[in-house]
Amino acid sequence: MKKALAAVLATVTLDAMGIGLTMPIIPRLLRDVGHTSQLGWRFGAFLSMYALMQFIFSPILGALSDRVGRRPVLLLSLSGAFIDYLFMALAPSLPLLFLGRAISGITGASMAVASAYVTDITPEDQRTRRFGQLSACFGLGFIAGPVIGGLLGEIWVRAPFLAAAGLNGLNLLLALFVLRESRQADSGAGASGAFNPLTPLRWAFTFPALLPLLGAYVVFGLVGEVGGTIWVLYGVDRFAWNSLTIGLSLAGFGLFHTLVQAFISGSAAERWGERKALLIGIAADSTAYVLIALATQGWMAFLLLPLFCLGGIGAPSLQSLLSGQVGDDHQGRLQGVLSSMTSLASIVGPLLISTVYFASRATFPGLVWMGGAALYLLCLPVILSRQA
Repeated sequence: MKKALAAVLATVTLDAMGIGLTMPIIPRLLRDVGHTSQLGWRFGAFLSMYALMQFIFSPILGALSDRVGRRPVLLLSLSGAFIDYLFMALAPSLPLLFLGRAISGITGASMAVASAYVTDITPEDQRTRRFGQLSACFGLGFIAGPVIGGLLGEIWVRAPFLAAAGLNGLNLLLALFVLRESRQADSGAGASGAFNPLTPLRWAFTFPALLPLLGAYVVFGLVGEVGGTIWVLYGVDRFAWNSLTIGLSLAGFGLFHTLVQAFISGSAAERWGERKALLIGIAADSTAYVLIALATQGWMAFLLLPLFCLGGIGAPSLQSLLSGQVGDDHQGRLQGVLSSMTSLASIVGPLLISTVYFASRATFPGLVWMGGAALYLLCLPVILSRQA
């Protein structure tokens, strides 16, 4: 089991490093290819394109991983990421950039399948810790990736995407030759309507205990989209950051995120229970959101990074609570549904957040951060109603 866990964690780390390489440069790439300094709706739409494809196809791929196994679907996902980065490195026009993004979204089920893989090989009482380690590896990829991406972006705006394509090619080879299947293929699993994107969602709604937790999961996703959508824009507009400083800030986030998820997340849930871990995460994250909305200097944002990352201890506990509501034969389907719920938040989030941000940045650019903190209030009834 240790070898299998190490292999899937390495796959997630390399996947995150590829994302980190390109994240500081995406706004610049869109400006250069679109020949405009005003991103407007283009930035939100570009982020939402991936999420829309994920919303449609993640439940299908999750159900498919229950049916044919985790490994083939993970290989498909990594292949899609490789194609996406090549599109962004070479595409001469915005439509082709959007096409590459759509391909990546269609096949991008790496985290959902990796989560199902970890569920397959982990006893239920250890899943919060394992989900935390999975998230820690994703953060680990963000330590080096953004810094290297920022440096490469100063040389040539397309260079980080070529590097990310090469990294995903390496990741694909790792999964192809090292990663073993974690479950037997089951041709009957989810056979009825498995390829209808709404079937897994309808299946999830047949579990009454899942519904409030799924609602909380969507809220967590929406709040997370605030930082994911405007961190780069906010750093440039509010603090006059360049690509390297943006990369360093993302690397700092990756470092603290990794430490929190590896050493605090699982221990907190095991010691105090998943309910208290969720409340601690909400308190830390919402405090960080309010403080960065009021920050006036770039160094203040760097000081807030540990608090942001401490806020991340809630998500693995929520994911563990959800996984405990269904049987082992449907973990792939559940993880696909969760990925789809995240994607639903990522469709609405970037469009709404970028619209509000561009409308309010001249008067109060921190408005969207304040709104994100307020959204957490919707989760409190769900969490407080659960048994301690």
